[in-house]
Amino acid sequence: MNKFKKIDFGEEFHWGVSAAAFQTEGACYKDGKGQSIWDEFTTRKGKILNGETALTACDFYHRYQEDIDIVKQLNIPNFRFSISWTRILPEGTGEVNQAGIDYYNKVIDYCLQQGVEPWLTLYHWDLPYALELKGGWTNREVVNWFGEFVNICADSFGDRVKYWMVMNEPSVFTGAGYFLGIHAPGRTGLKNFIPAIHHAVLAMATGGRILKQKLLDAEIGTTFSCSHIEPHTQRHKDIAAAKRADALINRLFIEPILGLGYPDNVPALKKIKNYFQAGDEEAIKFDFDFIGLQNYTREIVQYSFFTPYIGARLVKAKDRNVPLTDMGWEVHPPSIYYIIKKYSAYSNIKKILITENGAAFPDKIEQNEVDDPKRLAYIHDMLEQVLKAKNEGCNVQGYFVWTLTDNFEWAEGYHPRFGLVHVDFDTLKRTIKNSGHWYRELLGEQ
Repeated sequence: MNKFKKIDFGEEFHWGVSAAAFQTEGACYKDGKGQSIWDEFTTRKGKILNGETALTACDFYHRYQEDIDIVKQLNIPNFRFSISWTRILPEGTGEVNQAGIDYYNKVIDYCLQQGVEPWLTLYHWDLPYALELKGGWTNREVVNWFGEFVNICADSFGDRVKYWMVMNEPSVFTGAGYFLGIHAPGRTGLKNFIPAIHHAVLAMATGGRILKQKLLDAEIGTTFSCSHIEPHTQRHKDIAAAKRADALINRLFIEPILGLGYPDNVPALKKIKNYFQAGDEEAIKFDFDFIGLQNYTREIVQYSFFTPYIGARLVKAKDRNVPLTDMGWEVHPPSIYYIIKKYSAYSNIKKILITENGAAFPDKIEQNEVDDPKRLAYIHDMLEQVLKAKNEGCNVQGYFVWTLTDNFEWAEGYHPRFGLVHVDFDTLKRTIKNSGHWYRELLGEQ
């Protein structure tokens, strides 16, 4: 099947798999951990599919050795996972929970013992609920709260961790959590969204500076969700609508970090200037060592008079007669090629890594095996597009599958299965899927 081999990507290419604390750990209130906004959000009726919670999730908290052993078994050299803010600082600030520090030290040490490189994400959406009660990402003080958390993580883990990601997908946790209200903390409207954007950018740059000052030999990055955007037609209104959607989905966070300011073609974003203070033009910039891109699909956009603020709407994939994943996303491998090319056009991005890419499909265990040809084909075809971009001169230096094990997929609960490894959520038994075996064979090539 393969039209490529591992070596085609180069000897320095980083192969990995990604996961997140809230989605996998469970043990939500064990050993002094505080409540996060997602712990609280999952208790609200109607917010999570089937009323499910992450109280147990994959029980990675207790089974981390088993799962890291699987990472090693699959020949995956790099494991990206996140630190739960409330395991370290149960109230978000103030008293440190030593049990949380000890836990992540054990995870990091076991990775290294097994020859697996740990890549840490500092913020993967699980803001301490105590801070949300003070305004969360709408309160400018969150920049200082986050800086305190980053300092503690750098001091606690920086002697062994070389690769750091400050944030995971700020456009999603601000957009879904502070504008649409479909993710934690469930806030809506521009009055929440606009300040959350600016404070997240400030915090991202602040976190980068703290890590760079403390960890001189570390590589510091951050990650952005991104979708290839195309207009529904070549009508002027659809093209302009697609450009506005692109500004919100793909440009909103990367451009201020790069020193280009916020996009100016979405009128509602002009209100962000109301939240600037003296020095912010410089404070929102940071020169990251790498940028993590997280792409799953493309979006088709058309003009919509009735959509406030942006005047654009997505043409749903299910209405376009295209192949879909279990998330309702279009299967469109060229999307990742176009996204790499788009970000490569920024002159001051040093290098790009694909820090998430994968697909959810319905999986069944039959005779202790999981045959998942659609996921295998999806990953293969996406990698083919990554290689195409790399061969055309784009400095893309890594690919991390989302995700290791089936897990708690936020508002979708346990329904969408993204893992290379199947989890029976009744027994927590792990079963490597055929896509996982294929990835192992690819990475085992000499």
